[in-house]
Amino acid sequence: MAAPLVEGAAVAALRSVMFRARQAAERSGRNFDQVRVVAVSKTKPVSLIRQVYDAAHRCFGENYVQELIDKAPLLPQDIEWHFIGHLQSNKVKSLLAGVPNLAMVQGVDNEKLANHLDRAVSNLGRDPLKVLVQVNTSGEISKSGIEPSGCIELAKHVKLRCSHLQFSGLMTIGMPDYTSTPENFKTLLKCRAEVCKALEMAEERCELSMGMSNDFELAIEMGSTNVRIGSTIFGPREYAKKQAD
Repeated sequence: MAAPLVEGAAVAALRSVMFRARQAAERSGRNFDQVRVVAVSKTKPVSLIRQVYDAAHRCFGENYVQELIDKAPLLPQDIEWHFIGHLQSNKVKSLLAGVPNLAMVQGVDNEKLANHLDRAVSNLGRDPLKVLVQVNTSGEISKSGIEPSGCIELAKHVKLRCSHLQFSGLMTIGMPDYTSTPENFKTLLKCRAEVCKALEMAEERCELSMGMSNDFELAIEMGSTNVRIGSTIFGPREYAKKQAD
């Protein structure tokens, strides 16, 4: 296992990621401002997140509800938090109440969750919450996400029946060994084309969240508008330490 990043190294790593992401965007003929780099800080201390924040980064992601609820009040309110991955319906209310600056949920994979989010946003009097529909592009049973064949109906449900949610696009988590990553990305691109046709929505208004530390440059070149970068910025996850706390 690689050694954890030393103090200050996360800022240098962030700058490297941003440079590489900019180059990937340029290679694909896109402006870099069309790409959002989400710094995924799960298991990382508030002090390290603050270093990256102080380097002028504002978009961060977390995967665990309680961890995000604990961290958010200790950090500046102008952070745009993204909740990434599977969200249990029974944790929706606590997440939205505990993180008023939650900017997006990546992603919604069933109508029940969409309905819970819609009601919670309404009850809290929040502005409409941006959500991405999570698609299981790899066919792995272990992965959350709706099957590609169901993404149109779920996107329709969010856009047309959940007035307190803003359908913003699609997301996927690729294969862990990355050998079939391009196929995963191609599947999500196809889903976007089908969803946008069904919703009479311009494709450039439908975001794509695909690409992580090992494949974000390829993802950007293929059209991703959100890349989720964790270990490349913050170093290896610290699960053992987290469990000991």
